[in-house]
Amino acid sequence: MSSSRSSWAFTLPAALLLMAPFDILASLGMDIYLPVVPAMPALLGTTPAVIQLTLSLYMLLLGAGQLIFGPLSDRIGRRPVLLTGAALFVLASTAAALSSSAWAFVGFRVLQALGASATLVALFATVRDVYADRPEGVVIYSLFSSILAFVPALGPIAGALIARAGGWQAIFLSLAGIGLLAWIHALLKWPETRPAKPIHSQQSALAVFKSPAFWVYTLGFSTGMGTFFVYFSTAPRVLIGQAGYSEMGFSLAFASVALVMIATTRLSKAIVARWGTAGSLKRGMGLIALAVLLLAAGQLWLDPSFASFILPMWLAAIGIVMTVSVTANGALAQFNDVAGSAVAIYFCVESLIVSVIGTLAVTLLDGDTAWPLVVFGLGMSSVVLLALMLLERRQAQLKCP
Repeated sequence: MSSSRSSWAFTLPAALLLMAPFDILASLGMDIYLPVVPAMPALLGTTPAVIQLTLSLYMLLLGAGQLIFGPLSDRIGRRPVLLTGAALFVLASTAAALSSSAWAFVGFRVLQALGASATLVALFATVRDVYADRPEGVVIYSLFSSILAFVPALGPIAGALIARAGGWQAIFLSLAGIGLLAWIHALLKWPETRPAKPIHSQQSALAVFKSPAFWVYTLGFSTGMGTFFVYFSTAPRVLIGQAGYSEMGFSLAFASVALVMIATTRLSKAIVARWGTAGSLKRGMGLIALAVLLLAAGQLWLDPSFASFILPMWLAAIGIVMTVSVTANGALAQFNDVAGSAVAIYFCVESLIVSVIGTLAVTLLDGDTAWPLVVFGLGMSSVVLLALMLLERRQAQLKCP
């Protein structure tokens, strides 16, 4: 670990300037594109289901790719994985902008997601290498958590403005340009931080899959992130297609949900201190369930509008933040010795659940309505609450003599 630290001779602001763009780009690759999603089937001569693949596959590969790039970064180093992933992201973004067919566009989105996944693995592996037990690590992780909420607030607004000025292709060229600047900065400044003798424990890593707590809290994380995934998959179709919002009007309404998430994030420490890990998860699931029931009522008795679609999502946003603020600790608490492998499995399982179940909800149900959100949110939160009850009962029995 000392060699990792000696090679990373950056002040905290300089380190954040070097690392944060890659975290931002991975999220922007999804969110900045949302305002033009309803128009893409006509522009590329395809169906909404094919365009939905460009969202679902991005989400899937962003998480699943970590199982490939994590071990690879342990074998060949963080720096080559980061630089290669960033280069792939830049090239794929450029190619996506130049695509004239739907399936070529889907393919370049796949490559874009793989590039983003590689950079995220190298980024978080570097943070673990350098800041594992340093106070600066708390600041870095807090910032990256804020980015998770902040980028969805600004990304669609930026996407709408860019598309208005230069068309949908300009969105992907902008991603390529930002990625190129980040790649050049990393090429010049990013050192190798991989420990000289990384520790592997295949048996301990496999134990992750046998942990009931891991599955309960990972399902909770999947419910929170999946609710947001189904929301941004359906929101353009509901607000632009059904409620008649402009691209900018949609972006502002969409951003309000992310802003509620940001505001709740500032309270998450106090929330966890008051209710604990399990209590926060229960309340997060309860708020998501209540929110989607309100969405169901709006779908049945109101026209699509800010009041019937966005206001219930404010409540869901609070539940999402309460959930994701505790699920990592709940799922990974037993696996400090194999934290890297456990984190990769955690994010991979989450991405699989979200992309598969979330996509099925959007495609099998009417994606122009709130029903995908209702079915996904209510079904998943009910499963998590039942699983958490069984976990707590099991833990109580183990404590009894």
